[in-house]
Amino acid sequence: MLSPLPTSGRTALRQPLPASGSLQVIQKSVRYQQQGLVGTNYGGQRQHPSLVACGAASMEREMIRESPLPPSAGSEPRGLATLSIDDTGPVYEGIITDPPTRPTGLYVRVRNMVKHFNTAKGLFRAVDGVDVDIEPSTIVALLGPSGSGKTTLLRLIAGLEQPTGGSILFDDVDATDLSVQDRQIGFVFQSYALFNHKTVAENIKFGLEVRKLNIDHDKRVQDLLALVQLQGLGDRYPRQLSGGQRQRVAMARALASNPRLLLLDEPFGALDAVVRKQLRAGLREIVRSVGVTTIIVTHDQEEAFDLADKVVVFNRGLVEQQGKPTDIIKHPRTPFIMKFVGETNVVPATSLLAKRMRFSTPRSLVMFRPHDIKLFKSPPVEDTPVTVAATVADKANLGWTIKYLLRFDDDVECELHLTRDQDENDYNLVLGSRVFVYVNPKSMMGFNKSDIDSTPLV
Repeated sequence: MLSPLPTSGRTALRQPLPASGSLQVIQKSVRYQQQGLVGTNYGGQRQHPSLVACGAASMEREMIRESPLPPSAGSEPRGLATLSIDDTGPVYEGIITDPPTRPTGLYVRVRNMVKHFNTAKGLFRAVDGVDVDIEPSTIVALLGPSGSGKTTLLRLIAGLEQPTGGSILFDDVDATDLSVQDRQIGFVFQSYALFNHKTVAENIKFGLEVRKLNIDHDKRVQDLLALVQLQGLGDRYPRQLSGGQRQRVAMARALASNPRLLLLDEPFGALDAVVRKQLRAGLREIVRSVGVTTIIVTHDQEEAFDLADKVVVFNRGLVEQQGKPTDIIKHPRTPFIMKFVGETNVVPATSLLAKRMRFSTPRSLVMFRPHDIKLFKSPPVEDTPVTVAATVADKANLGWTIKYLLRFDDDVECELHLTRDQDENDYNLVLGSRVFVYVNPKSMMGFNKSDIDSTPLV
């Protein structure tokens, strides 16, 4: 059992509450470092084992404050508290081996969420009035460019940041001011944050031991190893595992205490493309079997659309669009979504193509997707549909996709994508080939350059 934290030095950021929970967040202690009771080195810093056990090591170093918090009124100074869901601990039967008969995940609602930071340049609006609903036991992806607010929202939901305004509700109960350890949250991060001196089984078991959950720890570990397909590897050390295997250990550890909400911040960013794809499939299966509500932050569009039941696209601290992946792809509501999600062609509104397609807009630019182009090798009979002539200016072989650059007579260019079969069997284009292009005006969108700005608001 760990000793209480020393009263001197850095003490707990939050005073532990006696209620239920699954995440203990405390500050680093100089004495714990000297005694070696710390976790894996991450980014040149060391983490307290309780924090590492929850998968939140990458957040810990941002939560350190130089001065300790005073104890609450009428209370004694407190050290490292243990967590429990109730006196006997949670019941796990059926959680791993059987699909849940009812949703076990949290229903999360974010209402008018605001988070501002004071910077040297002024007020930085990281999150600026966001509303998001996350249904129980679903996977939701927070997608957007760097600085768009997606990670800040994740930290707000976790309780690692205090909002400037707005509210967070868990199962229709206001959780805005709920302490981190009372939110029943599991974390998985890109950094893994595993103990290198502990075996895989010991890493997973550590969270159970710290929380003193009254269950068969060995059986729980074996269930989790089976869940993440690491049977037989419990005696290995993290250094003996691949990056993908270490990430699955981190996943098992995050799920060990049966959280109702699982948060993942760029969990596959350090892995190669093949491993990322394999882990995405595994994550989807794990989440479905456990029934935990899952929020994943990513800048990878393929990852978001592959994993998520719902995608929330951020831009400049705001939600540009949210919905099912297919809806966002097929029905972009704003120029930013059109430009950010998938590949696009951009031509002047005064171009021959826009005029010939009779697309009228007060905006200066027109956007459409390469796959919206309908190509003819000769002008259609009776000029139906209306087309505009272009010349093949360049060709790029991308494996199963062939990308062509088409140049119109006014020197405006756009891209055309064909499958290899289409290219070889239907068109067989070469540089200099003359083609005729039609784009349905309904698939075009007018915009100004400022409409797709993704610069964070300051």
